[in-house]
Amino acid sequence: MNRTRIIALLFGLIGVTATSLAKEAVLKPRLVVCTDIAPADVEPDDMESMVHLLVYADMFEIEALITSVGWNCDPYPLEWSQYLGRVITAYAKDVPNLMKRSGQKKHLALKKENGSQRMGYWPSAEYLSKRAVMGSMYGGIRSIGERNDSPGSELLIRLADEDDPRPIYVAAWGGANTLAQAIWRVKQTRTEEEVTKFVSKFRIFTITDQDMDYAHRMDRARSSHMWLRQEFKDCLQFIWDEGAWQEQCELGKQTWALHQQHIQTKGALGKEYPNYKWGVEGDTPSFLYVLPNGLNDPENPLQAGWAGYHERGLCADSLTTAWTSWQESVRSISVGYKQRFYMDELNDFMARMQWADEGKGNHNPIVVVRSTSGRLQGKNGHQGLSPLVLMAKVGATIRLDASKSKDPDGNDILFQWWQQPEIGTAKLAIEDAGKGIINVHIPADAAGQALHLVCEVTDNGAFSLKSYQRVIIKID
Repeated sequence: MNRTRIIALLFGLIGVTATSLAKEAVLKPRLVVCTDIAPADVEPDDMESMVHLLVYADMFEIEALITSVGWNCDPYPLEWSQYLGRVITAYAKDVPNLMKRSGQKKHLALKKENGSQRMGYWPSAEYLSKRAVMGSMYGGIRSIGERNDSPGSELLIRLADEDDPRPIYVAAWGGANTLAQAIWRVKQTRTEEEVTKFVSKFRIFTITDQDMDYAHRMDRARSSHMWLRQEFKDCLQFIWDEGAWQEQCELGKQTWALHQQHIQTKGALGKEYPNYKWGVEGDTPSFLYVLPNGLNDPENPLQAGWAGYHERGLCADSLTTAWTSWQESVRSISVGYKQRFYMDELNDFMARMQWADEGKGNHNPIVVVRSTSGRLQGKNGHQGLSPLVLMAKVGATIRLDASKSKDPDGNDILFQWWQQPEIGTAKLAIEDAGKGIINVHIPADAAGQALHLVCEVTDNGAFSLKSYQRVIIKID
């Protein structure tokens, strides 16, 4: 695959086989994590989210794991970074089993791992260790400046300057002060056009606003996040989540018995998964948003997925705008999607923990959707990392066929088709929504809209794993 292929449209399936990945040679999305990882008696949820992330290391090009300031620490205690090291050490023990999931026999040389990684590749623990660096120890806009550079901010500058067209997604589990510092540093030496180009490489998803200590959390003007939204509102995609993360915490508490049975007892990583204190995995939506599972394109926050749903609007600081979910009715929509998909997410996580423990388990089904009508934009009958996009006219009937979908383990599969109602105003009439082949009727009021359908496929194997495929119908 040519490196110029951008993975901006991250539609796909978690269960794509190693063979099909090799044929497509699709590159992973680039991911940076800023974490205020801490001892379990202080705040265990970053440890939980880090375990969750690393059993999906085949789906992300993890460019940096940056320990940094957050609600529980300003300044960040250097000794807390050992907890990140502990999770990576556990990953080193479990990755031989995880590699069996995709048939990977060995790791690439570190020099090649530092290049672009293909989807399905499990990186070495050595690679992850070298990507684990210290970021900003101090939070808030007051710390940005000459004395705030760190290995993390320097690494972010190098990443953005690489000859790689893929965007860099920053998941802020704590504060994103390290990113703000990197941008500030670049502003000191580059032209306005060069700074815009630099900033445009990044996308950021913040779990609330944690660029400060907890006691000052409501003083929004203290945060460098506000500075980012003010200065770079036209070139930085900024998602400020205030819906999905709280629901993630609550749903995790409600299903804690499953976490104890199927996560904490599985492999070396499971042993590092601590009991919750306040909530479970509150930071996880930040990387689920980027996860290529077929539901959503992270370049378009309107597309709902495992990280909820967001719309562009006024932020909780009453001054800046971003993609957010803090106000009604958007918050309820986001929470509703988190509730809808949570068991899909948890089942998938538990299945991967079984692989980490045993080196065997269930694979996700593979969705193959084709259209027998409508004007296609792209390849028909495809599977993988792109949506099926087609043009249709008002009054037309579109026939969509997912009957060639299959399960790698030979399990039976079930179908469910549904429309995401937040995109477009017209309602599609779907015949036989629970079957592999459906007819979709385009209503008279759909002219000029792009309407979104999702084909959801579930197997009857262990944990009832799901895969998805989005279908976009553009009405002319």
